[in-house]
Amino acid sequence: MVNSLYKNVGKIWKKQNEEMKKLLQQRLIDWRRQHTVERIGNPTRIDRAHALGYKAKPGFVIARVRVKKGGRRRRYYGRRGRKPSKTGLTQFTFGKSDRWIAEEKAQKKFVNLEVLNSYQVGEDGQHKWFEIILVDKNHPQIKADPKINWILNLANRRRVFHGKTAAGQKARGLK
Repeated sequence: MVNSLYKNVGKIWKKQNEEMKKLLQQRLIDWRRQHTVERIGNPTRIDRAHALGYKAKPGFVIARVRVKKGGRRRRYYGRRGRKPSKTGLTQFTFGKSDRWIAEEKAQKKFVNLEVLNSYQVGEDGQHKWFEIILVDKNHPQIKADPKINWILNLANRRRVFHGKTAAGQKARGLK
């Protein structure tokens, strides 16, 4: 049986041979120099984007978002004469996944767009990079497409902040 293009691209991403590792390493070097939220022309992982609802037509936008890795720290409010380990500053886990945080960053940058979904494209020692699929709900082609025009409903407005994306639902225990 013949595999489709998207399946072959997915296999290449999973195998990670030497050429792919070098390419990803060079990409991470370039991505570190870019802004935290960067609009890009085409998805890096076309198979993953297509599986999550991306279509290569006007009205769909891809943004790459950088998120810091590691646990979060609470603010130090000045307990004097105490051991630093007893102040409760470290080992504080955030209630949201890094993917959900990336989706929120993209939504704050692109206010007129709606977050459809997201996927991870890379990580290094300090950061993780996610690509966010955004939809322009005011575009005529989006309004005319019956497969995506559900996003026009008022119930889906700023859906990432209500935990309605896949990452938000998983963090809320719905998936």
